[in-house]
Amino acid sequence: MSASRLIRPLVCSFITLGLVGSLSAGNFDFQPLPGSAYGLESDADIDTQPFLIPTDYQQRVVSSERDLNLYVGSDMPDMNTVNETGKHASRYLYRTHEVRPGAVGNDRNARRVDGGSGGALSVVDLHTGVARELVGRTDWEALDGLVWTPWQTLLFAEEIVNAKRPDPTAPNATSGLVYELKLKPNDPSSVESVSARPMLGALSHEGIEVDTQGQVYVIDEVRNGSIYKFVPDRYGDLSSGQLYALKVSHPSKTGDAVWVALDMAQVQISAREAAQAKAATEYCRPEDIERIGAVLYVALTCEDVDDPANKQGAGAILAVTLKNRPNARYVVAPGKNVAREVRPGLGRAGVTGFAHPDNLASGPNGTLWIAEDNEWSDIWVFDPNSKDENGDGYPDGVSLFASLKDKPAEATGINFGPDFNTLFVNIQHSGTGNDKTLAITRHNR
Repeated sequence: MSASRLIRPLVCSFITLGLVGSLSAGNFDFQPLPGSAYGLESDADIDTQPFLIPTDYQQRVVSSERDLNLYVGSDMPDMNTVNETGKHASRYLYRTHEVRPGAVGNDRNARRVDGGSGGALSVVDLHTGVARELVGRTDWEALDGLVWTPWQTLLFAEEIVNAKRPDPTAPNATSGLVYELKLKPNDPSSVESVSARPMLGALSHEGIEVDTQGQVYVIDEVRNGSIYKFVPDRYGDLSSGQLYALKVSHPSKTGDAVWVALDMAQVQISAREAAQAKAATEYCRPEDIERIGAVLYVALTCEDVDDPANKQGAGAILAVTLKNRPNARYVVAPGKNVAREVRPGLGRAGVTGFAHPDNLASGPNGTLWIAEDNEWSDIWVFDPNSKDENGDGYPDGVSLFASLKDKPAEATGINFGPDFNTLFVNIQHSGTGNDKTLAITRHNR
C-alpha cells in the first residue's frame, strides 16, 4: 500500500481542469488549493503541520509513534483507519499496521515491542487520546485493508502476493487472506475473536468494501489485478458463499460487464489463478475501493486509460455500477478531467497534477476523496455529480484539497468520521522519523 504526501506551491504551474471556484462538499466545503507543496519539505512545522490545506482548515496529531511504539524498528508502518460505527460511534479509531516479515524465523522489521512479531491492529480512544495494540499475530503479513461490516465486525486483510507465513487454518493459501474481527460487546477496545475468511480469496488484498446486501468486494493489488465480489450463502456469514470476478467485454476494459463465478477450491489457494482461468478483466494495480451508493470506485495506481497494455501509467479511478448489469468506466484520469503531474527537478518547475491514486474515502455530499501514492502527493476530491462541459465522458469536478510537505512520506488510510466533520489520515515513512495519524477539521469545530 502507499499513500500521499502534502506539498505547497513554490514555483508551480497549474492546469485548472475542474478547479475553478469552491467545491460544495457539505461540511467540507473548501476553496481548492492553487498548487502542490513542492519545495516545502524544509518547513519548520512539518512534524505537527505536515499538510498544506485550505486556510479555513486545521490539522492536529491524534496519535504518533511517540504515543504508541508497536515495532522495534518501524513503529508505525503503513496504516489504514476506520471509526467505530456502532453505539460508540466517533470514539474509537482502528488501524492496521503493515509490516512485511520474511519467512518463518526471519522477523525483519516485524518484531514488536510486546515480544511478538508480525502484523497488528491498534485502537485509539479519541476521548482519552490513549492508543494501544489491539491484536497481533506472527503469521500476519502486510496488513492493510480495513472496513466495518453492517453486522458490526471489522474486516482486514493481508496485502501479500507470495505468502511466507501461512495461516494454520488455511495453509494452502499462496497469497494474503481476509480476516474478520469481532470486538467484545461491552468493550470495543478488546477483541473477542478473529477468523480467517479464505472464501474471499487468496490475493494481495488492500481495499475491502461491503454493500447493504452483505456482499463483500475485494481487489488483487498486482499489475494484472482483478476486481472481485463475494456473495455469502447467508447474510453476515462469510464462512461460505461464492466469489466472482469482474469481466468486461470490451478491450478498453470499460462498458458492460458480468460477474463470473470462480472455482471455490482454487479461490482458497489463489483467487488470481481462478480469475485468470475465467479471463476476468485485469487492471494495473487496483488498490483501494470505496462504495458510494450503487457505485464501486476503484483506485488503479498504474492504469493508462489510453493504452490498456501500458503497466507504467499515471493511474485512474474506475467506477463500477453495482445494480443490475454491471458497467465499468473511468471517471478520473490525468489529461482528462485533471492535469498531468510533472515533478520538479533537473532545473524544471513542478506542475501540479494527478498521479498514482491509492487510498479512497467517501466524503460529504457523495464526493470521493483520493490520496495519491507519490512524492509530494496530494489529496484530491472528485464530485461525481459535476458537469461534463466538454462531453468527453469525464465529469469535470476534480479539486485539490491537500498536499503533503513531508516529501518522503505518504498519506494513507483516509477516512471520515461518521458526521463528516473530521477527515482522518495517516502519515507513514515520514522524513521526520515520526509517523502519525492526523485529524483535519474546519476552524471553530
